[in-house]
Amino acid sequence: MSHKPTIIAVATPSGSGAIAVIRLSGPQAILWVNDCFQSIKPKKLIDQKSHTVHLGYLHEGEAVIDQVLVTLFRGPHSYTGEDVVEISCHGSTYIQQRIMQLFLGLGAQVAQGGEFTLRAFLNGKMDLSQAEAVADLIQSESEAAHQIALQQMRGGFGSQLKDLRAQLMHFASLIELELDFAEEDVAFADRTALQQLLQNISEVLKSLIDSFALGNVLKNGVPVAIIGPPNAGKSTLLNTLLNEDKALISDIPGTTRDAIEDEINLRGVRFRLIDTAGIRQTQDVVEQMGIKKSFEKTAQASLVLYLFDSVEAAQNKAYLTELLSGFDALKTEFPDKHLLLLANKADGLTTSEQSTLETTLPPFTYIAAKNKTGIDSLIDQLLAHVLQGRHHQGNTIVTNSRHYALLLLSQEAIDQVKQGIAQNRSSDLLAVDIRQALQHFGAITGEISSDELLGNIFSNFCIGK
Repeated sequence: MSHKPTIIAVATPSGSGAIAVIRLSGPQAILWVNDCFQSIKPKKLIDQKSHTVHLGYLHEGEAVIDQVLVTLFRGPHSYTGEDVVEISCHGSTYIQQRIMQLFLGLGAQVAQGGEFTLRAFLNGKMDLSQAEAVADLIQSESEAAHQIALQQMRGGFGSQLKDLRAQLMHFASLIELELDFAEEDVAFADRTALQQLLQNISEVLKSLIDSFALGNVLKNGVPVAIIGPPNAGKSTLLNTLLNEDKALISDIPGTTRDAIEDEINLRGVRFRLIDTAGIRQTQDVVEQMGIKKSFEKTAQASLVLYLFDSVEAAQNKAYLTELLSGFDALKTEFPDKHLLLLANKADGLTTSEQSTLETTLPPFTYIAAKNKTGIDSLIDQLLAHVLQGRHHQGNTIVTNSRHYALLLLSQEAIDQVKQGIAQNRSSDLLAVDIRQALQHFGAITGEISSDELLGNIFSNFCIGK
């Protein structure tokens, strides 16, 4: 990478702060900083060891710019694999600009988004799936998303796929060798051992593919729709979970006419809560539009909280009948949705009324959103459904849609190889399908990549990383 220009960027967020960090990477990084840095001790920066920190003054000619801390990382033992220098200065925007202009004047180039991490990938410091995890780690907004990104950055399923790919590559080479001896009808690849490997690969791929549904919502937030009849307390529940008056509350039915959304972090998992318009028969055109949107939001949600007024249900037979009808209709329209039935305002129920509801309705949970009764139990149920034990068991979870698509293609190719063995296909046809699987595996970890792909991936990174 010595032919690469030395790049520079402010690695901390834009604006003023207590400190800012300016990062340089490339063949001239240490030399240029050495020429502009005067240590408080009589020593040359260029003579210092890697992974050391030095206090001194950064100057331009005779003019001192700032007192700074300079940290040296000599390649290949650095983030990018090149010589890297990080300058910690005071966070004045003016100071940051002066330092940037100083080194740009010496020949440094402004780093593009993700260019430091791109160089780390190109220099073999991490594979492509790990590099993508760096961006996920920076953008993580919950404990769950943070842990998943951190696990992937440390190797995640990339190392597992590399090992399986190496084993499959071995069989591919043996099958390719058979092609050279086609006339002798010689078999170098043990088909039984190959079948066992393919089965192992299929099991790994299935586990990773199945994990994407969970990983996607943990990364982006779990969408939860709160629906039900008017005046059931949906907006109150939203406000209680958010601990703020986000939604307007009124005793007048049909107050909520549009979906209200907000995010909340519940014990390390981010949820996107959606309060919807009350579902009922109405002639109000605006309210009808809100009800239509309620069903649209329900279709997008991973979890659906169907809330009803428990006192009204216990005392009003017509309300109870309509409630059951609406709940059944919801299950029919969204058979794959996880529906949680919530009996709100339960603090107003008598023992007899509780018994009536429990013998009439499907399993439900008692809550009283206004005084927060049953909210902790509700949160337990939300987390239990979303996590399903996988995350806490440390299982690998896929969150990247690019990885997911390639895993699906890999599974298709592996299935083709398995089918080919079962049908006793010729070695040349088996070799084609195995090469296809190897291609998809390599695209995940970056062993096979294109400039266009790398450009698309790293353009989404922040400057300085």
